Amino acid sequence: QVQLVESGGGLVQPGGSLRLSCAASGSIFSIYDVGWYRQAPGKQRDLVAAVNSIGSTKYADSVKGRFTISRSNAKNTVYLQMNSLTPGDTAIYYCHAKPPYYSAYSGDYWGQGTQVTVSS
Repeated sequence: QVQLVESGGGLVQPGGSLRLSCAASGSIFSIYDVGWYRQAPGKQRDLVAAVNSIGSTKYADSVKGRFTISRSNAKNTVYLQMNSLTPGDTAIYYCHAKPPYYSAYSGDYWGQGTQVTVSS
């Protein structure tokens, strides 16, 4: 049905920046609500940032002011710009998408994740 592929993760020093991408195929991504989640070993998967179909955004308190979520409907891609990274941001980052109720697809869709490691 809908496939999500994350990219852009890697190793970065504290204070550095990364830009994650979530590319979708199989549907019209612009109508989806999309969120970035992260999960560190032994911890739950938490919402980092989200954007809906009209561009409304929300952020976890821990990343507010440092991360920015955006979307390119033309490219069927949602981005997460991460600045001023700290070791606490180290986790696997997952893209999540929810089709609207009127979509031919249903349920929740997850990407495979991309590793972000912040270390000196």
